[in-house]
Amino acid sequence: MAHRIDGRKLGRKSAPRRALYRNLIVAVIRYEQIRTTEAKAKEVRGQVERMITLAKEGSLTSRRRIVSEMPNEPLVIDKLMNEIAARYGDRSSGFTRVVRLGPRAGDAAPIVQLELV
Repeated sequence: MAHRIDGRKLGRKSAPRRALYRNLIVAVIRYEQIRTTEAKAKEVRGQVERMITLAKEGSLTSRRRIVSEMPNEPLVIDKLMNEIAARYGDRSSGFTRVVRLGPRAGDAAPIVQLELV
């Protein structure tokens, strides 16, 4: 029985999986929408929401926590702290949307679009 097992492995070891998540989070914030598989989108969605919630706080501590998650991305962090956080000022949660696009041609993996609302 696999009780209390959280998260998906996505066929990767832990370090490449964390790097994949970091890259997807940066891409969602930079482009405000990405196309990826359903499993990846569902894993990253909560992390993107957490980054936006941190950015809405606007404190130095929250900025440092965001920088620790996304090092070497100063433009993305500035966009998150200034533009995106201001856009969702009155919204408490639900910053992302997952739209199903259909199966991928090569392997029939379900493709979705993860976008900011």
